[in-house]
Amino acid sequence: MEIPDQLRCLFSSEIKAEDGSYTFTVPSREIEDGDIQPDGAYRVAILKQPASADSPARETAPSTTSPSTRQEQKQDQQSNHSTAPVEEGDRRTVEIEDVGEQGDGIARVERGYVIIVPDTEKRDRVTIEIDNVTPTVAFAEVVERKAHYE
Repeated sequence: MEIPDQLRCLFSSEIKAEDGSYTFTVPSREIEDGDIQPDGAYRVAILKQPASADSPARETAPSTTSPSTRQEQKQDQQSNHSTAPVEEGDRRTVEIEDVGEQGDGIARVERGYVIIVPDTEKRDRVTIEIDNVTPTVAFAEVVERKAHYE
């Protein structure tokens, strides 16, 4: 999936039925830390949840990269899709989406790239530092645990 430069934020939200219409909630951090305003008009893309049907929707922390860095990442992605979207030493805030067979947390970032994070549980929000990168998976350690959003 190609991500346009105009992307202002990225998160997951549950769609709720309300009085004959459907709504979703934009996390407050997207207004406080992001490039969007409460009274602005924006396009919204709805993507199907890749997880199993019985798991509820999850918020995904946005990447905190500058527009120039996002452009460089996009160029890298277009030139070589087998390149990992992370590097050793990178720090990111992620949400643990699942737990693997050996009990390690699993987070996904750009293009569904998997990051394995030991000592985490499903739905933990953590800041991680990438320790080891392969073309298909990275391994990271928790640097900081974040509070959950309502």
